[in-house]
Amino acid sequence: MVVNLLSPKTQNRQEASDNLKNLEDMCKHCTPITPIQCISLCRFYKLKNELRSLRNIMDNPNYTIDFFNVLKNQTRLRVFQMITNGKCTLTKIQQELKNANISHSQYSISDDYIQPLITMGLVTESIGKYNATLFGICINDLLDGFDDFIQKLPSQSECYEETLLQLLLLGPKSRQEIQQVISPIIASRVLKRLAASNLINLPTDRNYIFFHKSKRDPTLEELTDSETKVYQAIPNEGIGIDKLAKHVELSQRRTYNHIRHLKGKKLVFTRNIPITYSLNSNGQKIAIILHNIVQKIDETWNFTECIAQQPTQRIYSTNSLLP
Repeated sequence: MVVNLLSPKTQNRQEASDNLKNLEDMCKHCTPITPIQCISLCRFYKLKNELRSLRNIMDNPNYTIDFFNVLKNQTRLRVFQMITNGKCTLTKIQQELKNANISHSQYSISDDYIQPLITMGLVTESIGKYNATLFGICINDLLDGFDDFIQKLPSQSECYEETLLQLLLLGPKSRQEIQQVISPIIASRVLKRLAASNLINLPTDRNYIFFHKSKRDPTLEELTDSETKVYQAIPNEGIGIDKLAKHVELSQRRTYNHIRHLKGKKLVFTRNIPITYSLNSNGQKIAIILHNIVQKIDETWNFTECIAQQPTQRIYSTNSLLP
């Protein structure tokens, strides 16, 4: 079973609830002249409506996976950034893409690039113009440098790579720890893809078993010249069989044989040390971006749940309804 670290739903919603209470307090002291004025001008009213809409969108259990798959497209990301920078019409977007040597019909731009952004709650359309939602603006602020890594992450995936990058952001992990999050069936393939994309550091030493000297005095035992050579070649921090055999200039089979004799004389012991995987500088950058995006999705989800519990009808004071 795969544990999805990308889930936007968490249990702690106290901060979102407190922020919502502050906004509600501001709303209570607002006295619009007419209800229409409240609906058309009040930013808080628009925010609540947007969050209610996002609530329905984010109810999808695969929302975050779909979200990243939508963003992992160079042209779609470019369109999203255009819309975020200001109100855009389809004609303007088409012209901007042509200036970047990207030719698409307006139908293709709308269907392939803009509609997925709308589906994720990042963009809205009104009277032929496209606008970024407040959520979309927040996400765009977190995307600096993301386009540099789009080609390194597989498109239309289950986001195992994104999950693993976030896991490794917590520190180096052994294969066993990785397989607790990602199925052992696919863990190797995911690690290979991240390594091929130059996002993680592969272990320099692939030995699980390391040989160490014990505290026993070697002068108490009779050692052959080869056993002495092998014993003296073992550093205090331990060593794997391949490096030890290379150092003493013996085959691994003969080195193992001498180690077996040294273990029988209690001069050497073995310790299993699992190899670990870690992020390199590129992996660190993309993992931080992914973490910040998931955190923003999480915060937004918490806020939408608080909004969903609020009444949809605006309550006006008597004075606010006077002509």
